[in-house]
Amino acid sequence: MYHVKTKNFDNSCLPFLNKIVNKNRPPDTADTLTLSPLSRHNNPIMSKNFWLKLKKPIFVLAPMANVTDAVFRRLIAKYGRPDAMFTEFVSCDGLQSVGHAKLLIDLQYTEAERPIVAQIFGSKPANFYKTAQLARELGFDGIDINMGCPEKNLVKSGSCAGLIRTPQLAQEIIRATQAGAQGLPVSVKTRIGFNKNEIETWIPALLAVEPAVLTVHGRTRKEMSLVPANWDVIARAVEIRNETKSKTLIFGNGDVRDLEDAAAKAKQYGVDGVMLGRAIFGNPWLFNREKKTPTIEERLHVLVKHTLLYEKILGGKKSFDLMKKHYKAYVSGWDGAKELRIELMTAKTAGEVEKIVVLYLKNNTNK
Repeated sequence: MYHVKTKNFDNSCLPFLNKIVNKNRPPDTADTLTLSPLSRHNNPIMSKNFWLKLKKPIFVLAPMANVTDAVFRRLIAKYGRPDAMFTEFVSCDGLQSVGHAKLLIDLQYTEAERPIVAQIFGSKPANFYKTAQLARELGFDGIDINMGCPEKNLVKSGSCAGLIRTPQLAQEIIRATQAGAQGLPVSVKTRIGFNKNEIETWIPALLAVEPAVLTVHGRTRKEMSLVPANWDVIARAVEIRNETKSKTLIFGNGDVRDLEDAAAKAKQYGVDGVMLGRAIFGNPWLFNREKKTPTIEERLHVLVKHTLLYEKILGGKKSFDLMKKHYKAYVSGWDGAKELRIELMTAKTAGEVEKIVVLYLKNNTNK
């Protein structure tokens, strides 16, 4: 049992947190960026495992650092909302430190993004307990623990994919998070092993503590993203779940091109759901089952909207250059895209980006 006071995040702090979140919210938007302890009382799925309410196969958006931030998720919610979304991963240790305010920007969300899951990482069970309490107070629908990120420094600290090497600590972290979550579903995202396939020992260790969902990325930590994802091993994780009679849902992740591919993989490999990641770059319509391929003009209009929202909401808090990885995806696949992309990379403000795009569209109206 974890009995840890959360004095740094009591309700008296919430007006301050909301001030941080809403300071740069565009005035023309109807939805509200939410950090409120009351939202859980108004949200019926908070009291139950919302994952069980979703129709299978379940298609979700992968959490990606400096990609699936509050701004991009807002656009995705508008143009093609998945069955569930995750925040960027946030450090439990950081959220329990004196510098926690700087990280709270990564925990903002809109009501349109529900069900919304806070993804967290770290290596100290007590901090997971306290952060789970915080996530509940902030109104999240669930909590996800990152046990798969292969980044060298994080692994060295014993967190993320580093937890594959310490299964007992991983179990303790899950239990601590479940205790702090007080009923919110706790899920885990991980890999098939550290230096080799460890599915036969790693997956049972995780299932033993009954996470609501286990998302399995079909590569080891050593493989990073350098080899194709092994979906046969993901299918074995499903078999292990069935053999142990676990109620945990199994999602697959890795090299999923689009919803059609996701549906095919769900059927072929028997997973309950599929997590899509890199396919979302430059394509907020990814989860829209009715939208056909967007036109060049549509893509560029959304690029501008994305940039304007980023500057209004995250300007001064995150580097403007982070937006430029999106430009590489939005602007590709047609004659003249390379030249436009090069010009966009020189922009330093949303205003400059808007001027560049407007001029390009004026000169290329029939393309």
